[in-house]
Amino acid sequence: MPESRADRAIHEHDADQARLTIPVGLFLALIVAALALSGIGTRYYVHGDLNVIHALLSLFFSINLLICYWEVCLFIRRNHIETRAEYWRERLRQSGRTPAFEFFVSKAPFTRVLSPTLWADVWATYSQYDDSYADRRTFGYNADIANGFVTPVPSLILYAAYTVDFLPALFAGILGIMMFWQWTYVTSVYWVSFFVAKRQTRISRRELYLYILAINSFWVLCALLGLYVSIHLIVDGNYSILGY
Repeated sequence: MPESRADRAIHEHDADQARLTIPVGLFLALIVAALALSGIGTRYYVHGDLNVIHALLSLFFSINLLICYWEVCLFIRRNHIETRAEYWRERLRQSGRTPAFEFFVSKAPFTRVLSPTLWADVWATYSQYDDSYADRRTFGYNADIANGFVTPVPSLILYAAYTVDFLPALFAGILGIMMFWQWTYVTSVYWVSFFVAKRQTRISRRELYLYILAINSFWVLCALLGLYVSIHLIVDGNYSILGY
C-alpha cells in the first residue's frame, strides 16, 4: 500500500529532527550559562546590583547541578560505562586522540541531549585517567553517586537563599557549612585515594595536572569560599558578605 502524504511528512519531520545536532561541549556551556545567569539576573532584577562572590557561587552551584545529573547517570548506567570505558580505551590506542576532548567536540542529536546513555560517556572517558569510575567498588565512584543524589536540593536552596535571601542568614549559614565542608572533605579524600592507589603512575603528567588536579582544585577552592561565606552568615547574622 503506498505511503500516504501525511505519513511521508511525519517521516521527513522525524528525519529532520534526527539531523539536528549540537556539539556536546557547546550544549554543556549553554546549560551552565543558563543556570548561572538565572541567579545573577534574578539578583540584579530584585536588588539592582551584582556581586562577585555571589556570581562565583552561582557558577559553582550551576556546575554542581549539572554534575549531579551526570552522577545519577553514573549510577543508572554503571554497566554501560564499564563497556564504554573499554571502547574509549581502544579508540585512544587506534586514533591517539584524547577521549575527553573527542567526546566534548562530538555532536549529539537534540533528541538525545538528556539521555543518561549519552552522558555515561563522561565517566567512560574520565575513567581513562582514573579507572575507579569504571569500578563500582571504589571510593570515587560511590562518593560521586552520593553527591548526585544528596546535594541537588540543598544546592538549590542555597542558590535561592544567596540570590533573594529568603532564608534567615543563620539557617543558610548552617546549611552552607554542612554542604561546603563535605565538598571540601570528600574532594580531598578523593585526591588521597587517587595517590594512595598510585593511579598517577598510569597517566601522563599533563593528564594528572589537567584532569585530576586542576578540575578538582576548582571544587575545593569554591567550597572553601563557600565555607568563608557560611561562617560570615552565621557570625554576622545577615547577608552583608554577599553585598546585601
